[in-house]
Amino acid sequence: MFTGDRSGDFLFAALWRTGFANQPTSRSRDDGLVLTDAWITAAVRCAPPANRPTPAERDQCLPWSVQEIGLLSEVRVVVCLGAFAWDAALRLISALAGPGALVRRPRPRFAHAAELADEHYSLIGCYHPSQQNTFTGKLTEPMIDAVLERARMFADDSR
Repeated sequence: MFTGDRSGDFLFAALWRTGFANQPTSRSRDDGLVLTDAWITAAVRCAPPANRPTPAERDQCLPWSVQEIGLLSEVRVVVCLGAFAWDAALRLISALAGPGALVRRPRPRFAHAAELADEHYSLIGCYHPSQQNTFTGKLTEPMIDAVLERARMFADDSR
C-alpha cells in the first residue's frame, strides 16, 4: 500500500522519522522496507474506479478487515488516514464488539488529530497524505509526525 506514489513518499518518510520504518522510502515490494510496530491496510481491498471507493465497497470489505485485525493480537492503535478510513475503523470496532454491542451516538466525527479510545482500541484521525492535502499544506510533516508520535504513546501505554 502506498508504495511508489507521492502519498507513500510522504507517509513512509513520516513513518521513518517516527521510528516505525527502517527507511524513508518505498519504491517496490522488495526494496527492503521493514515496518516495526505498524501495519498498513485499506478499508477497501480493490482499486475502485477513479480511486473513489463507495460506502458499499467499504462495507463489503469489512469481513476481511475483521479477520485481518483478528490475526494481529498486538494491535492497540489505529491511525485513520482520512474520513473514509475513520468511518471504516468505527465500523470495524463495532463489528468486533459483536451483535447487540452499544454503538456510540452521536457517532464520533473525523478530524485531524481526533482521538477515540474504547476498551480495546484507540483511533487517531489524520488527514490523508494525498498530494491535494500535502501540496496545499492541509497536512504537513509536523502534523503527521505528531499523530504518529501520539500513536506510539497510546501503544506504549497499553502494554
